[in-house]
Amino acid sequence: MNRAHIGLSGLIILCSITLLGCQKEKTVNQDIPLVMVTKPSSSAQAQHSYAGQVEARQQTALSFRVAGQITERDVDVGDRVRAGQVLAKLDVKDAQLQLNAAQAQFDNASAAAQVASDELKRYQQLLPINAVSRSQFDAIKNQYTAAQASLKQARSNLDVAANQTRYNQLRATQAGVITAREIEVGQVVSAGQTVYQLAIDGDREVVIGVPEQLISTLKIGQSASVRLWSSSENVYPAYVREISPAADATRTFRVKVAFSQAQPSIQLGQSARVFLSEPTQTSLSVPLSSVSATHQQPYVWVVEANHTLKKVPVRLGDYGREQVSILSGLQPSDWVVVGGVHLLREQQKIRPIDRNNRAVNLQARAAS
Repeated sequence: MNRAHIGLSGLIILCSITLLGCQKEKTVNQDIPLVMVTKPSSSAQAQHSYAGQVEARQQTALSFRVAGQITERDVDVGDRVRAGQVLAKLDVKDAQLQLNAAQAQFDNASAAAQVASDELKRYQQLLPINAVSRSQFDAIKNQYTAAQASLKQARSNLDVAANQTRYNQLRATQAGVITAREIEVGQVVSAGQTVYQLAIDGDREVVIGVPEQLISTLKIGQSASVRLWSSSENVYPAYVREISPAADATRTFRVKVAFSQAQPSIQLGQSARVFLSEPTQTSLSVPLSSVSATHQQPYVWVVEANHTLKKVPVRLGDYGREQVSILSGLQPSDWVVVGGVHLLREQQKIRPIDRNNRAVNLQARAAS
């Protein structure tokens, strides 16, 4: 009977010890947090896209060479014009009066020069027979020289007045499309004031804006591709033709992307999207939620083989919508914590899981 009691007591004690151990192990596991981890994603080439608009490669401002009042406007925005076509006219009344005055001055000077010429010829005949003195001949010769100078000046004034009259008509310098109009009939304009903007027929290009953090990835001649919103199935090869040396007020650089081949079917003002590939070495990227910083030094939490955390300083590259590139500090085989990084501490024990809440089997971190 005593042996039975002793055996039963031992069994109860053994079960109690076993249950206590299981409960302690369960409590320990509950104290270790579940943490989502992931491996850095790698890419050999980053591609960026930018919205833009089709413009003419060559555009010129058209203006009158003289001041005056607009009396006629023959074209408007969107009109196609040919070289030499009259686009607008100024009031020619004042110019015509100046031309008439110059013409009258020229006629008078021409008549005076003719009289002086005839007089000189007559004196040239009288001088050998001593019918006139030498001083009289010299005086007539000087009058002839002065009359010829006055005639030359009157002819120059007439040419200027005639040009002023012709300048009252504004003509297209080359064939193209009017893209802007700055005048109305009755408006007074000054010499050189822009009247029209003309997009010259020929090559087309797409103008885009590139943020300042990405402008260093572009270079003149870099390959690109263009898709039009109106026909997204077509892809046009292109290249970077020009990069603005300075950013605008929004810290954006103006970049011109030219088509590699002439595209006469593409119309001015069409919306387009430009795709630029950034040729780089294979780079790593992690979710934005994996990165934190201490004293302006970015870092990520890397899980060691024994499921403890290690703070690893990193150097960041370009930011994307969901990812940020890592230029140095990580290995492709590293497991990086995703989210909640500010709640963790060095050498903390964790239970790593993936995005599907499955346990992750870690491998030893490769040596840096």
